[in-house]
Amino acid sequence: MTIFALPFPDISPEIFTLELGSFSFALRWYALAYIVGLVIAWRIVVDLMKRPLLWGDRGAPMTKEQPEDLLTWAILGVVLGGRLGYVLFYQPSYFLSNPVDILKVWEGGMSFHGGFLGVVAAGLAYCWKYKLPTLQVGDAVAVSAPAGLMLGRLANFINAELWGRPTDVPWAFAFPGQAAQNCPNVEGICTRHPSQLYEAGLEGLVLGLLMLWLAYRRGWLMRSGAMIGVFLAGYGIARGFVEFFRQPDALFVSEGNPLGLAWHMGGYGLTMGQILSIPMILLGLALIARAKRA
Repeated sequence: MTIFALPFPDISPEIFTLELGSFSFALRWYALAYIVGLVIAWRIVVDLMKRPLLWGDRGAPMTKEQPEDLLTWAILGVVLGGRLGYVLFYQPSYFLSNPVDILKVWEGGMSFHGGFLGVVAAGLAYCWKYKLPTLQVGDAVAVSAPAGLMLGRLANFINAELWGRPTDVPWAFAFPGQAAQNCPNVEGICTRHPSQLYEAGLEGLVLGLLMLWLAYRRGWLMRSGAMIGVFLAGYGIARGFVEFFRQPDALFVSEGNPLGLAWHMGGYGLTMGQILSIPMILLGLALIARAKRA
């Protein structure tokens, strides 16, 4: 597509591999991103609980010890929700015919929207069990979430997965693999948008810095639900925008639908990522409006 293309960095998806007899264990960048992201989120929540003045007259919603318990619940929520979300949102017919494959998470296939719903369910259950203020706990979790999103998208880039649409922009990458180089109407090397990096920058870095600024400098933690709203709306807008550059899911692509739109009419429509982001944006804006009125 283009004479100049950024070479894809030669980084192995596996950080290291341990082999003990017939047993082999590999630590992958994606798994490390999950682990480090959750640890960073935990530390941010702990720090927020140590600063009662940020929460106004009501004080911090949890003790300094409770975020560690909540982390365990969140891990279960993000793994189970992420996998079930992928199964239900993207390939329900396949997994209905092959239910055993639902358990094969090591083969890939996680949905952010499903993982998000899993964390929400886990958080609600945790707050109900320990009688904690749901919106305030949710605000703390929301502030901590973008760091994990950024690391996850960087891991997607290292793994050379979820790449963008073909393009000839100067910062395009020639991703390895037959699938990445299978570009109709393109002769020679096919270069693509590094959409993983777009998402890491918008969903992770930009959204994360905005939320930290609002929480620590602008007093938004005093408005219950406001930070949840900022996260939902911010992520939904960022994801919806990047979908214009991201390669669509193969199961939606057809000869009459080359853009992979999950819903379309007359040549216009929305990808599955955009469809799932719309409710997040609407709910986020509603929570922000509610918090400002309170």
